[in-house]
Amino acid sequence: MRKFLVTLIMIITCFVLQTAVFRYFAFGGTVPNCLMIITCSSGIMRGEKHGLLAGFIAGLLVDIFFADFIGLYAILYMYAGFFAGLFHKIFFPENIILPLTLIIVGDFMYQFLCYVLMFLLRAKFEISYYMAHQIIPEVVYTAIIALLLYPVILKVNTKLDDIIQRSATKFV
Repeated sequence: MRKFLVTLIMIITCFVLQTAVFRYFAFGGTVPNCLMIITCSSGIMRGEKHGLLAGFIAGLLVDIFFADFIGLYAILYMYAGFFAGLFHKIFFPENIILPLTLIIVGDFMYQFLCYVLMFLLRAKFEISYYMAHQIIPEVVYTAIIALLLYPVILKVNTKLDDIIQRSATKFV
């Protein structure tokens, strides 16, 4: 229960960062995808189910506040969280390369699938423009912010694991 509550607080914090704070630091109208950072981080640190749940909540927030209909972003974030969770068994907290790679791949696939589902199906074939002006800048910006945000998420999860470990040993 604690893991869920802490993850929920981090998701809401990342949502506020992404939608309110980073709007003031937008480069060319692009803001980092903090929700993808927390979704992939949750998946890789806790496993597929936790990543799936974090992705659902993050995507649902985006759906509720910004989408025309509910479900599309929730599904995309769920897949990203689940995919990152598949790498849980080979995750080492000291190594930032794997989480950063998964965040970059997750954000790229998220943006590409958004293009396919929202523009390509409406016969807008300007993939090179969308790639150069939306996908690549957001992926780069997200990677830079992930270098700053991921260690904080890791520290919070490590502290949480320590607290849970200590409380479990008290009852044994």
